[in-house]
Amino acid sequence: MAEVFGPRLYSCCNCRNHVAHHDDVISKAFQGRHGRAFLFSHAMNVIVGPKEDRQLMTGLHAVADVYCSDCRVVLGWKYERAYEETQKYKEGKFVLEKSKIVKENW
Repeated sequence: MAEVFGPRLYSCCNCRNHVAHHDDVISKAFQGRHGRAFLFSHAMNVIVGPKEDRQLMTGLHAVADVYCSDCRVVLGWKYERAYEETQKYKEGKFVLEKSKIVKENW
């Protein structure tokens, strides 16, 4: 019988600050600056930086970098606005890079 320690979480790989719940994963098929990334509906214990327009693989988006609230490492970005109608589902969502987060309580 497996022991349960709490909810499955993702933490900052640098300081182990909890940044997202596994239940908030929307997609694991995203591409970040440094490889694979996950799309989350919510993130916690993060700081959202200033908004800027950025040309991404799926078009032009207004995004803001997301930093760990403890150690300030860049974890990914938040979609603030999607200019193309087919990309609107990303608005308000968070992309966290797989290389910047670690699994907890798995």
